[in-house]
Order: sequence, then structure tokens, then C-alpha cells
Amino acid sequence: MADRDTVLPDLPESKRLAKKRTRISLVWVVPIVAAVIGAWVAVVTILSRGPTITIVLSTAEGLEAGKTKVRHNGIDVGTVSAIRLADDRKRVIATVAMVPKTEDLLVEDTRFWVVSPRISGASVTGLGTLLSGAYIGMDLGKSKERRREFEVLAVPPVITGDIPGRFFVLKSPDLGSIDYGTPVYFRRLQVGQISSYQLDKDGRSVTVRVFVNAPYDQFVSPDTRFWHASGIDMSLTASGVSLKTESVLSVLIGGLAFETPAIGPALPPAAAETVFQLYANRIEAFRPPARQPQTYALAFSQSVRGLTVGAPVDFRGIEVGQVEDIRAEADPKTSTFAILVTVSVDGLRFGVRALGPAMGKEELAAARRKLIDNLVARGLRAQLRTGSLVTGAMYVALDFFPDAPKFTVDWSQQPVRFATVPSSIEDLQANLAGIAKKLDEVPFKEIGEDLRKTLAELDRSLASARRTLDHVDASVGPDGGLNQELTNTIRELGQAARNLRSLTDYLERHPESLIRGKSEEAK
Repeated sequence: MADRDTVLPDLPESKRLAKKRTRISLVWVVPIVAAVIGAWVAVVTILSRGPTITIVLSTAEGLEAGKTKVRHNGIDVGTVSAIRLADDRKRVIATVAMVPKTEDLLVEDTRFWVVSPRISGASVTGLGTLLSGAYIGMDLGKSKERRREFEVLAVPPVITGDIPGRFFVLKSPDLGSIDYGTPVYFRRLQVGQISSYQLDKDGRSVTVRVFVNAPYDQFVSPDTRFWHASGIDMSLTASGVSLKTESVLSVLIGGLAFETPAIGPALPPAAAETVFQLYANRIEAFRPPARQPQTYALAFSQSVRGLTVGAPVDFRGIEVGQVEDIRAEADPKTSTFAILVTVSVDGLRFGVRALGPAMGKEELAAARRKLIDNLVARGLRAQLRTGSLVTGAMYVALDFFPDAPKFTVDWSQQPVRFATVPSSIEDLQANLAGIAKKLDEVPFKEIGEDLRKTLAELDRSLASARRTLDHVDASVGPDGGLNQELTNTIRELGQAARNLRSLTDYLERHPESLIRGKSEEAK
């Protein structure tokens, strides 16, 4: 009973709950997953794609979108994706898709060029493109500034990469026979090559950049001389004919050479991009520079054909200067013309130097004027002479002519006029002209008339002699009396010879008859 009387706890009141529904239907799961996968693929594709650059070219010849590659050290680093004409319609713009992780390679001084078959100087490049087609070469720069637009080089660079060595700059009045890739020699060893050249803005000279490989670049000092080593250098000396050339290759395509003079203290190697003068040949490169040049004007009345600017001024075989200018000069007072040759003479090479204690500039100039006056008073004159009978080249010679007319140097003129004498050829022409004048004075007409009279008289004498000979011939002919007399005389001489022979024979047999006389038997 007790159990029945126990009070049970109240049960919670039950409630009816509504069934929850999902907001997204299972139908949308597949598109959402596909979208996520697509976005992931797009992000991966974008992240794996390299930078895009544009390259400006003068022509698209040999290039093809989707096929032409960009290569660095033989590795493909990009592909030309599109080619279009520039807005100015003069150039071509190529869009290049680079491979990933090449952003650091695209800097300010990165270079691009089209690689195709090319023969330049001593190098032959791009032969492989005959089969594979042209491609764009790439050389890495060292700048830190990034860049996305580039202009292709007109000429492929000769030196690419980090090749040890240094660049030097050469100045020359003309290019000569050199080209891209022309070799550079040091003691007949090829140690470098020409990388580029261009005409200066003023148009008066050419700038040439050469690259000298290490370790030979250490032999280039500030006093080094560069010169053209093209062709064959032939010279005629007392020892015979001398031929000099750097190599067979330099004879065919040209070349440059350099050397440092052994005179003086050794200088440290020259810095990169140092500027040097490029000389025409080795003789000109090692010619001592004029230290105290003096300028003089020489007036010649004869032809100066064969004399050129740069021709030497010679004093008894020693070169003391060179010709600086040649021009005609008219004298309005006498209405005559003269050829004015301006020369530069090195006083030290000519032997004009100050002796004794150091002299001031004015004192030194006065001493030189006095010395030149004394030399001119002794007969020092300038004369044109022929240096080569083959080429007709002429030079100015300084020598002493004691019989030359007196001359006084006028030091107030600028440039100072120096005394001259006619050349030996001009003297020969004058002598020939004098001989011709004397021949003109000979009375050839009167001499001819006298000669004709003499010949007429001689002709008459010959006719008389001919008649005398005819008379003699008639006298000694076969029927002539003189011939009969000669025949009888010869017959009698023959009989006398026979009698003399008989007498000689008898005396040989009877020598006693010379004493006793002829015997009765013989009688």
C-alpha cells in the first residue's frame, strides 16, 4: 500500500519540434567544387607563369609568334607570343612570355639581339639557325633597376657574359679595315677583339671599343700604343727587304696590335674604359711626340705634286718634323703664285736645345732665333725632294747650300718664312731649258744650205772619178794593150824562173863548177 501511496514526479510536457532543412542543396556541391578547383588551377597557373616583356625590333624577319625562342647560354628562357606593328609603323613590337623566376634577369642593362647566320671579322656565328630558325639572344645585365620594355641591338655583341678582361676605348680618324670581332694582338698573340665602333657626333673621328682578355689586360698601361696591324708592312733597309705582319688572319681581315714602350719606368695597368689614340702603323705609334715644335712657312714656285700633309721634314736622313698644310698663295703686287707649305719642326730633334743654366721663355726663344739666323747665314735652306721614284712621293729636306742667295729671316711674320732653294729636278729642267735655248740659236738653215753645196761638189767629184775608173777598166780589159804587155811579161818571167831552176839543179849536182867552170860533158 505504501508503494501505491508514493507520489511520482511530474513528467515534462512533450512538444512537437519542426524538422530542420539545409539551406544548400546537394545539387550545388558539384559546381562549387568545380569552381574551387578551377580557381586553384588559375592561381597556380598565374603563379607559375613568368613575366611578360616587349622587345622593339626594326624588322620581324625570321621571327614567328609561338615558335621563336629567347635563349640565354643555350637555354630557352622565353617564347615570342605575339608580333605586331608599332604605332609609328616603322618598327615591330614582339611580346615575349618569359619562363618563371626570370624577374631578376630583366634589368636596365639586359641586352637582346636576333641571332641569325652572320660573318663579321674573324667570327662566324648563327650557323645553327640555318636549320632551327632565328632566335633572340639574351645577355644578363648587372643593374638593380627592373625593366619590361627593351630595344633589340642592331648588331650582336661580341663579348657576352662575365668573361674576365677589360674594355678600352680607341680614337681614330678613320675605321680602316677593322670590323666587329677583328682580332687584337699582343706580341703576335691574339688577346682580344673589337666589340663595337661608332662615328663621333662631330663626324671627325671614330670611337672603337676593344676587349682585352685576362690576364693580357694587365699589359695595357697608360703609355701603351695601339696601331693598325692590317696587311703586310714592307720596308727596305740596308739589311735588305723586311716584311712584317701579325698573322695570316690579319692580312686577310685586318687587326689591331698594342705594345708598351720599354723606355721609362713601368706604369700600373690602365683602368677600364681608358681612352687611347689608334695610330696608322707601328712606326707612327712609336714616333716621339714633338716636344718643342716650331712652325715655318716655305714658299715654292715649283709643282708640289706628290707632297702630302704628314710628309716628313728631313735633315740629312733624320726626320725632324712634318708637313702640316699645303695651299696656294697669290702675290697681288707681282701677280704671281707660290705654293705655301707649312711645316712643324721639332727643335730638340733638330739639335736646337738650350745649354747652360735654365733659361726663361723669352731668353730661350731669342737664343733659338739667333741660332736659326746663323744656320741660315751658313746656307741652311729647305728643298723639295723625291722620296720614291715608284710612287712619286715627295718630302721636305733641310740642308746646307753655301752658294744659295742670301736670305734674312723675318721673325715678325706668322708663321715665319724660311728660305728655300729649287729642287734638283727644277735645276735640271732649267739646264735643259738653257740647252734648248742655245740650240735655238744655232743657224741650222745656213748649215743646211752649205751642206747641200758641199754634197753637190762631192757628187761632181765622184762623177769624175767614175769616168777615170771607166778609162782604167778599158785599158786593162781582155782586149786592151796593157793586158797583152802584161801577158808577155808574165811569160818571160816564167821562162827565167825555169832557167834559174835548171841552174840550181846543176849546181847541186856539180858544186865544183863554181870554181872550175862547166865541164866539157856538161857543155
